[in-house]
Amino acid sequence: MLKTFSITDIGKKRKVNQDFVYTRENPVGNLPNIFIVADGMGGHKAGDYASKATVETMVEEIEHSSETNPVTIFEKAIVTANERIRRKAREEADLEGMGTTVVAATCKGRKLQVANVGDSRLYIVNKQIKQITRDHSLVEEMVRMGGIGREEARNHPDKNIITRAVGAGDIVEPDFFTVELEEGDIVLMCSDGLTNMLEDEEIRMIVSGARDIVEKAYMLVEAANEHGGKDNISVILIEPLA
Repeated sequence: MLKTFSITDIGKKRKVNQDFVYTRENPVGNLPNIFIVADGMGGHKAGDYASKATVETMVEEIEHSSETNPVTIFEKAIVTANERIRRKAREEADLEGMGTTVVAATCKGRKLQVANVGDSRLYIVNKQIKQITRDHSLVEEMVRMGGIGREEARNHPDKNIITRAVGAGDIVEPDFFTVELEEGDIVLMCSDGLTNMLEDEEIRMIVSGARDIVEKAYMLVEAANEHGGKDNISVILIEPLA
């Protein structure tokens, strides 16, 4: 059993919401459930198309997959979505250069399987907050190489340059993570419209302090908008129930 809630908000500065969020608590193909956040990029039509088409393609692939391993299912779904986005960009000039991040998860019992391309994130929030996914971004690479510190990375002028995205190249390489959930864990999936506006500790305090996951989600979006709302904000919260 899961309790889930999702929300997407245009933010304060953008004219179009290029994020796309999908949740299904019931089985999809051989997966017990699926949760996806995609953050599109490109001209407003292109980013909009990329995120929506990627999620729709992934869901379709998952529904028809005969595979049973979640990693294999997610990988094939993301590869197929990448092929579709690349083909469409070649066919239509105004979609050229489009791409999207993807963070996807499925939960069975206490085991959470995660797939990630780009800089949308998945966190586990309890008494602490832990980022499970690793950003595919230029700034994250600089942090890993020791070139800059974590604090400097937050305000770096190149922070929005991502190094992997669905649609960015003919080959896409997702990262995969497996998490054993513990009592009291809450799963947070989000686009960078949330994490660029709020520190991790601010996120943890909101998630830990609000009464239920609906209130938590609305308060996260509200806080991101209060801090400037410079981008679209998308949030999925998952509360595994014993």
